[in-house]
Amino acid sequence: MKEDNVLAVENLVKVYKSGGLLFGKKFKAVDKVSMGLSNSPEIFTIVGESGCGKTTLARMVLALVEPTSGSIRIMGRDIWKLPTGERHRWLPKHVQPVFQNPFESFNPLRKVSSYLYHTAEKVAGITDKREASELVSKALEEVRLPDDVADRSVFELSGGQVQRLSIARAIISRPKLIVADEPVSMIDASLRMGILNIFKRLKEEMGISFIYITHDLATAYYISDRIAVMYKGSFAEMGEADAIFSEPLHPYTQLLMESVPRVDKKWVGKAPVYTTDIEAYLATGCKFADRCPFVMEKCRQHTPPLIRLSNGVTVACWLYEKEE
Repeated sequence: MKEDNVLAVENLVKVYKSGGLLFGKKFKAVDKVSMGLSNSPEIFTIVGESGCGKTTLARMVLALVEPTSGSIRIMGRDIWKLPTGERHRWLPKHVQPVFQNPFESFNPLRKVSSYLYHTAEKVAGITDKREASELVSKALEEVRLPDDVADRSVFELSGGQVQRLSIARAIISRPKLIVADEPVSMIDASLRMGILNIFKRLKEEMGISFIYITHDLATAYYISDRIAVMYKGSFAEMGEADAIFSEPLHPYTQLLMESVPRVDKKWVGKAPVYTTDIEAYLATGCKFADRCPFVMEKCRQHTPPLIRLSNGVTVACWLYEKEE
């Protein structure tokens, strides 16, 4: 991975304890995850069931949760080796979040303009009022919000408008990467495509890359350039979105795809959500072994490595051991 690439995640691990401090069991919510984004803008989607570690991974990239081990490099800089003050100043210029619930990021009684101008000054470093005004106006235009929105209070906006506002605020600093964690799950279905189209346009026109976190295969199919399927803290399969959707390889990915109805060969609906089972995180060998229809004894004893196949897809499954 080149030093100036947008993102390089290497062997990332986050350990939590369940069931109390004294008698709880430690488990890896994120388990040796590696991924990277080059300087060529793309939308990299991480898809999986609720509780699989997607949000924990996203929050570590945003420096909101500290990893137990491993490294996260943004534009060549290991963010967890930076002094705290420097990390808080430098990182928001290059990496911005868009969260699931946009209302949690805003005081409903505060003017929209105060958020945008604060970001322009404190994050983007723009002190000239005219330049800041132009930047704010451009950001609102990019997300298809009218200029007069800036003079309104947040409580006057709809959910879809508030999420667009959160995107406008995110792009003011001209970041290289936006981490969007379930950004359309709380928005009316009729408005979701509008948000996704904004992401696609920002990638093309502004050169911003996205990490898109979702459990919704329909939106993943629509928006992704590459996709990683996550299960119990690890990547089960990763590669070009077209390759994975057309021919899923890992038995877990196949299960996800089979659970979604097809209409004219397009994916619609949502992946099934299962209750988080801590014991599966603690299991020896493949974490999917107890649910896999192709399980072998080797699967229960040894954790499969990520095997890269000829089509560029990597899959963590012993079924493909000889194809590496």
